[in-house]
Amino acid sequence: MNFSDEQTERLSHCIECPRRCGANRLEGLGFCRSGAVPKVASVNLHFGEEPPISGTRGSGTIFFSGCNLACIFCQNYPISQLGNGREFTLDGLVQAMLDLQGRGAHNINFVTPSHATIALEAAIPAARAEGLRIPIVYNTSGYDSLDQLRRLEGLIQIYLPDIRYSDEKPATELSSAHDYPRVNRAALKEMFRQVGNLQLDEEGIALQGIIIRHLVLPENRANTAAALEFIRTEISHETHVALMSQYFPAHKAVAVNGMDRKITRREWAEALELFKASNLEGWAQELD
Repeated sequence: MNFSDEQTERLSHCIECPRRCGANRLEGLGFCRSGAVPKVASVNLHFGEEPPISGTRGSGTIFFSGCNLACIFCQNYPISQLGNGREFTLDGLVQAMLDLQGRGAHNINFVTPSHATIALEAAIPAARAEGLRIPIVYNTSGYDSLDQLRRLEGLIQIYLPDIRYSDEKPATELSSAHDYPRVNRAALKEMFRQVGNLQLDEEGIALQGIIIRHLVLPENRANTAAALEFIRTEISHETHVALMSQYFPAHKAVAVNGMDRKITRREWAEALELFKASNLEGWAQELD
């Protein structure tokens, strides 16, 4: 199985994601540290996602190496920024999906896929033709272009994006992506247009829809109030949100003032109050 001529052409001058770095990924690496075929760090059943995603049998995660962001606090930086993993052919990607389905996975969960969308365009239809029946989850930082997302329409049943920043300054300082707020909000609207609010089966397992994650950051650098207000007013008041407390100073964040600590109980309590006041659906982690 190979890329189509049109997909190969796009890989030769890659402007797929919002970085639009123009790299020839047939011969080298883009900003995302990825070539033409994706590197995969792990393929496994995962039980730590939101309840409708993990369910009782686990989510079938395929964790891509590389990333189109450069977050200084990335907890998975050996994978996202150091490139740990191994290259998968398109056929290998198809087989991984089928194997996870055979192991009982509720869904196929592509983690950090924003730089691998051309491969997904090729592999998902091939897997469907080979008997893949379970939903596809697009588990993303939310830094996705509208062109990418529109090409994925019909291939993705469940979008699981972040809303990471509401303001340009922290987006620039922490992820080298000054345009993240603008890009992210447009992406979330497009994802919602495609799949709508979360739909569950009779056992509470996700079939279709969007779940938006928001990681609370120290000193309110994620601007939680603005993030929740955007979701409530610009996406849907019925949107399911996962409010996350799991920040810790990984990677380069240990040397950045204010980011060199976990969030405090007060910061988490304030975020929880905002979440409750929003009346949005969803879940909040416990503060460890």
